[in-house]
Amino acid sequence: MKSKQVWKKSPINLFVTSLAVTDFQFVLTLPFWAVENALDFTWLFGNAMCKIVSYVTAMNMYASVFFLTAMSVARYWSVASALKSKRRRHCCSAKWMSVLIWVVAVVAALPHAVFSTTATVSNEELCLVKFPDKRGDAQFWLGLYHAQKVLLGFVIPLGIISVCYLLLLRFITSKNINTSSAKRRSKVTKSVTIVVLSFFLCWLPNQALTAWGILIKFNLVHFSYEYYTTQSYIFPVSVCLAHSNSCLNPILYCLMRKEFRKALKKLFWKITSPSVTNMRPFTATTKPEQDEQGNPLVHLSPAEPGLVFYPPGAVMYHGRNDLLPNST
Repeated sequence: MKSKQVWKKSPINLFVTSLAVTDFQFVLTLPFWAVENALDFTWLFGNAMCKIVSYVTAMNMYASVFFLTAMSVARYWSVASALKSKRRRHCCSAKWMSVLIWVVAVVAALPHAVFSTTATVSNEELCLVKFPDKRGDAQFWLGLYHAQKVLLGFVIPLGIISVCYLLLLRFITSKNINTSSAKRRSKVTKSVTIVVLSFFLCWLPNQALTAWGILIKFNLVHFSYEYYTTQSYIFPVSVCLAHSNSCLNPILYCLMRKEFRKALKKLFWKITSPSVTNMRPFTATTKPEQDEQGNPLVHLSPAEPGLVFYPPGAVMYHGRNDLLPNST
């Protein structure tokens, strides 16, 4: 019961659960992007779905990196803080932080909801973010939004996470921590580190190519054949690698965190065998009769030749246990 309460109160577990929700929403958009990549970026689903899928993808990208950053901050705080009496307040702070993260992610992705549209390019229907080009500044605004994506969705979180882990490493090496607490904290820290590293390694190629495009849109770098080749052949692979992170996270949760393995095992048994866990012998009485000393009485045969217990494939009557005949 105590572990269950700790599970509910842990800020990291709250952030992990929220991250799982973002991953699930993100995975729902993958079939659309898979079809688009298979058809060489041709969009078949109309303008409305272009806006919806593009917005949901961007929103969950921001939410994922924000929750990963929050997990790193919470990990450092839980290890460095010795004020156990403030755990409830920390949990409440984590709840409000989760709400704030969702609000910021929703706002940050609004350009996709407003400016995502279908457009015909070289006789092909594409889904893209298209800013108004009233004074020839559409490329500038697109570059500005991509800069926001790289900074807010990659560079700034990377800086915060790096600082948190450097401070965490410094704290662990400078403080005397008992063996059991050190092992437990080391395992949790390792699991969070692997999840965070998997995110940044999966998203790094895509963000690097996006940053290259920003320099071209701001006329800081000339458009080149190398950039065209990279965008044509490597960029689709970087998109697939970035999107695969949302499929990878649930596997990492199950492998790295004992609580999630137990919860998954319990859920699996509940789904696959709901009747086995609740099966009881079917008898005329719910409680066996007892003698004067309180010992249960065992009858040699039931009072009636009716069915008393029926496991799959067998019947029991008059002290015998016979297999049912095959249906064939």
